[in-house]
Amino acid sequence: MLLEVKNLVTQFTTKDGIVNAVNGVDFNIKEGEVVAVVGESGSGKSVTSLSIMGLIPDPPGRIVNGEILFKGENLLNKGRKEMQDIRGNDISMIFQEPMTSLNPVFTIGKQIIEVILRHENISKKEAKKRAVEILQVVGIPSPETRLDDYPHHMSGGMRQRVMIAMALVCSPNLLIADEPTTALDVTIQAEILDLMLNLKEKMGTSILLITHDLGVVAQIADRVVVMYGGKVVETGKVGQIFKNPRHPYTKGLLKSIPRMDEESETLFMIPGIVPNPLNMPKGCAFSDRCSYCNEECINEEPSLLIDEGNGVRCFLYSKLHERKM
Repeated sequence: MLLEVKNLVTQFTTKDGIVNAVNGVDFNIKEGEVVAVVGESGSGKSVTSLSIMGLIPDPPGRIVNGEILFKGENLLNKGRKEMQDIRGNDISMIFQEPMTSLNPVFTIGKQIIEVILRHENISKKEAKKRAVEILQVVGIPSPETRLDDYPHHMSGGMRQRVMIAMALVCSPNLLIADEPTTALDVTIQAEILDLMLNLKEKMGTSILLITHDLGVVAQIADRVVVMYGGKVVETGKVGQIFKNPRHPYTKGLLKSIPRMDEESETLFMIPGIVPNPLNMPKGCAFSDRCSYCNEECINEEPSLLIDEGNGVRCFLYSKLHERKM
């Protein structure tokens, strides 16, 4: 197993109290696998990815429990220098908005070369050659010329390609892509997804995809992890999740996707809003939005039940799970 996240709890201290943004998250990623983490804003997706990268700002945030095992070693036991060696080399990340992630006062060539020189003992001339090669790999035309461009000289799609180039230039084992197609038009989005899949096949890189777009998940993922209220509520292979979703929240997400083969005047909407993390429901976090809710859901928190590699956090399946066990 390349990455194992076990019972991860990440807290933030606010003026109103302590927030468990990630509250007992478990999942894993195999070598060469694409795992998508999906959910609404506030579900804990991005905080989970930042926890893996060791980028939680302290204060106000801190990881208070759990393990993040990468190649069998717990990243939470690594010091600052060790994590700097791992980031960009063994684990890389594509952030949501390339315009705010790229430094506007440096050329893209300088920024890519800096990553190479930080992790590899090669000359600046050789690093520049590698930078040109990786820009060519990600489909940027005239890469020798574009090395001297600043981020604002490029379109959104091109800046995203530069971010992918920076993330992949040291051939990482794991690529974390946090909403890599946000704010891109559908044509550029399709190109970026194809690019990521092609690079995965060529380089054997595993991908952790953070997204709220189930259309993207259907195109690229092998397995899906559905998060809600800082917890994993369902996990399974992408085909199983789309054909036979089990958690009411997953069903609601899939039902809200517009379909070309159905006519409807209005789109389905999950009632209510994501609960305030400072005032989470006593029982199931989804209970006040769920049409299946009963007294047990209101008063008790369900466990994540694992059955044949698939998991669901819902009392609807507790009896079924007991029979199969």
